[in-house]
Amino acid sequence: MAKEKIDVAAMTDADLLANITSMEQEFRQMKFDHAVKGLSNPLELRELRRNVARIQTELRSRELGAMTPEQLEMRSKLRERRRRQK
Repeated sequence: MAKEKIDVAAMTDADLLANITSMEQEFRQMKFDHAVKGLSNPLELRELRRNVARIQTELRSRELGAMTPEQLEMRSKLRERRRRQK
């Protein structure tokens, strides 16, 4: 199930996207099963949730790495504007 740590840096973007959708579906199913009848090891939920977060983080870092300096500058301006609004 979700016992081993995954190496997200070695995976391609397509592999990551395919993996994340299957993991999210598996997480929802495990969450439902845990609510209904309980899991033998509920810590598997935590590991699976963290693996999904690891993949999302890697996808986002790759997305930011592919941005041009102009796009990054625009992103910084948007973030600054949002901070001032709060």
